[in-house]
Amino acid sequence: MVEKDGCYSCLAALRVLRVSLVDELEGQIDSLLEILVSQEVFTRDDREEVLCQLGPRARVRNVLDILACKGEEAAEIFLSIRSHHQQEAQKPSEEGHTDQPQFVEYNKVKQKHKDFLTRRSESMLFYNTRHGEKILFSEHYVNLLLADGHQCLERKRHEVLTFGQKRLSMQQKSAVHRKIAPAELFSSANGNRPVKKVLVSGVAGIGKTILVQKMLFDFGGNRDHLGFDFIIHMTFRDLNLIDKPTNFRKLVLRKNRHLSKELDAILANDKKLLIILDGFDEFRHYRSCDVDAFVTEPDEDAEVVEVVGSLMQGELLPNASVMLTSRPTAINHIPVGCIDRFVLITGFSLAEVQDFFLRYFQDSAIADCMFAVVSANELMLTLCYIPAFCYIVCCILKESKDLCGESPKTMTDIYLQYLVALLRSHTQARAETFRQEQRAGAVQKQSDIVLKLGRLAFQKLMEHQTLFYSSDQDVAELEGCSLVSTFLDKTVAQEPGCTEEVYSFAHLTVQEFFAAVYCAVTDDPLPDVLPHTSSRAEGSNNGHLDLFHRFLSGILSERNANLLSRQVGLSCNKDKVDIYRQRIIRELTMLCENRAQILNHLHCLFEQQDPSLALAVQPNTLHVNVSDETLSQMDYNAIKYFLNLTKGNISELDLTGTGVSCEALRDMQPLLLRCNRLW
Repeated sequence: MVEKDGCYSCLAALRVLRVSLVDELEGQIDSLLEILVSQEVFTRDDREEVLCQLGPRARVRNVLDILACKGEEAAEIFLSIRSHHQQEAQKPSEEGHTDQPQFVEYNKVKQKHKDFLTRRSESMLFYNTRHGEKILFSEHYVNLLLADGHQCLERKRHEVLTFGQKRLSMQQKSAVHRKIAPAELFSSANGNRPVKKVLVSGVAGIGKTILVQKMLFDFGGNRDHLGFDFIIHMTFRDLNLIDKPTNFRKLVLRKNRHLSKELDAILANDKKLLIILDGFDEFRHYRSCDVDAFVTEPDEDAEVVEVVGSLMQGELLPNASVMLTSRPTAINHIPVGCIDRFVLITGFSLAEVQDFFLRYFQDSAIADCMFAVVSANELMLTLCYIPAFCYIVCCILKESKDLCGESPKTMTDIYLQYLVALLRSHTQARAETFRQEQRAGAVQKQSDIVLKLGRLAFQKLMEHQTLFYSSDQDVAELEGCSLVSTFLDKTVAQEPGCTEEVYSFAHLTVQEFFAAVYCAVTDDPLPDVLPHTSSRAEGSNNGHLDLFHRFLSGILSERNANLLSRQVGLSCNKDKVDIYRQRIIRELTMLCENRAQILNHLHCLFEQQDPSLALAVQPNTLHVNVSDETLSQMDYNAIKYFLNLTKGNISELDLTGTGVSCEALRDMQPLLLRCNRLW
């Protein structure tokens, strides 16, 4: 209690203890309320007002609010009742200590669960893993860099495009962002408050699901130090299949039948329970998790979003620890205040990229040679910090050394080589299967399948969807085609009485690339190169289609259009190529004259790698506005590419709010000397 003017203030004590009282009393609030009414501290109307609150924690808060209005005497009686409750609660705990779930059966189930998790996590599913191929997790896992902190909730640009610069910034500020190990995720950095709810965020392909697998693998083999008895793992793509009321107990037992006999004991001992919810951004209800209708018991039926929301907000199993993983796109929909720790996966360091190459190629000489090739290409090296992209680069290097006479210069170059490399690999690896299908007359041309994949990618990208279900008509059209497994990952979700297959592209950027291929080779009209600046400022785009537009520009370039036609059998419409070139010249000219943001247009121009296009941009006054974007090296390359091809003075170059460094300014010095105005 707090001393004031020589006496102790119980009201002040309630204010000081408010947060801890909510945690302490949520399980006792109903009985506590009856005592307050019986001792005439509360009226029946007070009780009704409290009972109208949704969830025990909200009821405790309401009780404290009412007490604050009733004065010092009411607060003193309440604290006396609370003290008596504490003493009573300790008695059965002390007398029944041996009744805690630490007996033989509980420990048997604990070990059985660890064995189960070991079997489930011992193999690593690489993209394009061939059927029956088993890759041991322990031999191929490469450490990920984890750091305290999270990405800004306001997204102006595509998450992958900003990643390289943020990754380098993280390296430079390692003293600010403390590097942490997976086993430390629930350890408080300062020890002031317990860490119960952890959010792990990172861009697509950065390794969120692999981190989860690492935790399950270590827990199963007794290699972790998290201190939990049980870890329950659920994925949101699996939870998406539930369309009727359910409860937490059913959710656990869907994939963990072996826990049924001891589940009551496990849930009763929830301080020793960790629940991992993987892929929050994939949850079809992620915008609705800030629920106000809570469930408080594991057996209480409700919509799946209410069960998840109650778990996240601590109304259900309040003592359990919860770990959420999510891409940055969805984290601003997580209920405010329910996260104790924000953790950012920043991918690989340079040493980890080298380690990945060694594990992938399984030969140190080849790995060193391939890493040297990547190190000489700034674009490829920057993107290799993303594990999924690192795999794509290794795949290209392994399968297609002879595809191009020069190192790829643009994102489109890299992804087109990836497409051709996997098509070639598929044809070679499945030559006999292909001949059998051919004899049976069941062969679809590769170009037709790529086109169908492109249509699926394009339609779902426009709908902001990255998961596709077997019941979807566009997915059903791809059934029975062995090539599909080369580009789509498949998981099988089982429900009582039905099995649903869930598909996604190996990486978000692969979906964007296929969508751009479809858009380039079909007769559909071209989308705008970029939505109007006004709609962008209102948050309708947030960079969602930036990379799609860059891929589209790169595919419509002469050199890549020829490669696509020659290697894949898909031809870009000549009229569409001409229309696109005229449009990008016209829009860049207009944007320069109007001082509008032009960064993504500059990237689209860069993807074309055609100097005549830049020379054709001749505004009356050349205003280059790239302000209010944290610029990466790729951004500087696109800006320099354009300005080096223009002639004469630059009326204005606006670098306001870009975080431009002294090094970058020195690199751009010849261009800066041409500027009449520099911001």
